[in-house]
Amino acid sequence: MFRHIVFTLLFAGVITSVIISQSNSAQPPVIPMKDFFRNPDKTGFSISPDGKYVAFLYPWESRLNVHVQAIGSDKETRITSAKERDIAGYFWANNNRIVYVQDKGGDENYRLYAVDINGKNDKDLTPFEKVRVMLVDELPENESEMLISMNKDNPEVFDVYRININNGEMKKIATNPGNITGWLTDHEGKLRVATTTDGVNTSVLYRDTEDQEFRPLLTTNFREAADPYMFTPDNKALVMGSNIGRDKTALVIYDVNKKAEVEKLYENDEVDINSPLYSRKNKKLYAVSYVKAKVEYHFFDQDYKKLYEKITAKLPGVQIAVTDANKEEDKLLIRTYSDKTRGSYYYYETKTDKMEKLSDISPWLKEEYMADMKPISYKSRDGKTIHGYLTLPKGIDPKNLPVVVNPHGGPWARDNWGFNPEVQFLANRGYAVLQMNFRGSTGYGKEFWMSSFKQWGKTMQDDISDGVKWLTAEGVADPKRIGIYGGSYGGYATLAGLTFTPELYACGVDYVGVSNLFTFMKSIPPYWKPYLEMFYEMVGHPEKDSALMHSASPVFHVDKIRAPLFIAQGANDPRVVKSESDQMVEALKKKGIEVPYMVKDNEGHGFRNEENRFDFYSEMGKFFAKHLGGRTGKSK
Repeated sequence: MFRHIVFTLLFAGVITSVIISQSNSAQPPVIPMKDFFRNPDKTGFSISPDGKYVAFLYPWESRLNVHVQAIGSDKETRITSAKERDIAGYFWANNNRIVYVQDKGGDENYRLYAVDINGKNDKDLTPFEKVRVMLVDELPENESEMLISMNKDNPEVFDVYRININNGEMKKIATNPGNITGWLTDHEGKLRVATTTDGVNTSVLYRDTEDQEFRPLLTTNFREAADPYMFTPDNKALVMGSNIGRDKTALVIYDVNKKAEVEKLYENDEVDINSPLYSRKNKKLYAVSYVKAKVEYHFFDQDYKKLYEKITAKLPGVQIAVTDANKEEDKLLIRTYSDKTRGSYYYYETKTDKMEKLSDISPWLKEEYMADMKPISYKSRDGKTIHGYLTLPKGIDPKNLPVVVNPHGGPWARDNWGFNPEVQFLANRGYAVLQMNFRGSTGYGKEFWMSSFKQWGKTMQDDISDGVKWLTAEGVADPKRIGIYGGSYGGYATLAGLTFTPELYACGVDYVGVSNLFTFMKSIPPYWKPYLEMFYEMVGHPEKDSALMHSASPVFHVDKIRAPLFIAQGANDPRVVKSESDQMVEALKKKGIEVPYMVKDNEGHGFRNEENRFDFYSEMGKFFAKHLGGRTGKSK
């Protein structure tokens, strides 16, 4: 099973059964907003390679910092002292040293740091400005080094370095010629695979040894995927996720000598597979996951299947995930979760069958007060099946309810079943929350994803509108009290909803959303530049498709907006830059429309700092209460 690295998902339900299931429960009390959005108690647990310690993130000075605790001991040692922002992620480099990453103000230029488990010898390993560090291989058999990639020499491309985790000494071991977008090592930590792009076509490159030049294995248009996950146990072939010649991504074996797929390990008829679970110790595939209504697994190893079923039986009523293991894989960390709880972490010993709870993540939120997230589906106007989730407020007759439509970001991502603090906050305030995996959402196959190309504000938005109309036709939604809220692409969809279908919405909240497709394409981070030609095909070309992009950019159609709008933006956002929100606000002001506008100077693409989250969700709660009539509560 993979060691867990902490760096910083649908079957059609029947709406009538959803309605019936909500009718007998009492309405919960108004839960303070801060209870939904405060930092967790303890989270992000991981275990040391020798299995003697656990590390976790825990608040200090209102920021999530890394703490270490010996298994069986009550003593905790804080080993980081972040005060400006939460620690973004960390992992065990060896039994005595932990590596972690931090950015500044949300700029996503992550630096790499390392610290001993007693809190001493804290070292900035990559003290470079405007440089982003990414992990290539933690090299678990090498206690002093790891492989990272950095865009230090060219902001657009990432070279590979071998770095000493004690003193920061590094050596470049692979120079990116300009088109490599990913690197893969074999089971011995040798850098042997690279993926490239010319913006449209993607190639997988391979070499037998590190002293050889890379040679191409296969080239595909970006519409087809051949993603190498890992080597086979003998380091001679590749395990890939591939949809070449099929609609759904399958798990396959690719022979590097024959340059061909030689075995299909698993394919699901309904959805794409996700990354496989692999044992470093036993050098075998354990399982591969996929998502319909919830996460499901196809097991390759029967012993691991029995272990998973044994653990599941011990923790009934929740979903489980094995999030980490020691080197011997006989001591595991288990995470539980559901739609009504962030869940808990457990420590489990396979040899003794001993299980111990480590921590509840948000123990102050009571499950009995949370609402059910129900899988649903409906038909789009052109006949596609759109899957999603409907969360109905607990204890309220589900008829003529105020609704918040919540399209996801990405847009090439998807919503999943599980605890969502935004959704539960809104449901607690009396709103039904509708989430949908509109066309372009990932996981549903190649055709469904490709049907979104050059459809921002067009059929992608129609899928959202059709969900609103479906919910209204079912009698759940009060057509006069429907709001829309989303972040990133969801923010764009909010703006598009208010401009292109103003009759549907009573108000909207745009959180770090795109307003102008022309300026958005010009301001992408430099390390996205290799994908620019692909973006042109997926979103639109600013010259060849200028009429399309103009018609799909909400900033040019603000005269159609007739519902109140609230906008929030991080000043340092590298993906959707502040000018996207600025120009929308300015265009509205020129029309004589004042729009509440929240800007946080120490944030990026979404608000990470606890106090900023409190400010945003407090204002959002008041905004929806004013325009949709939901319940209000104290912010504390």
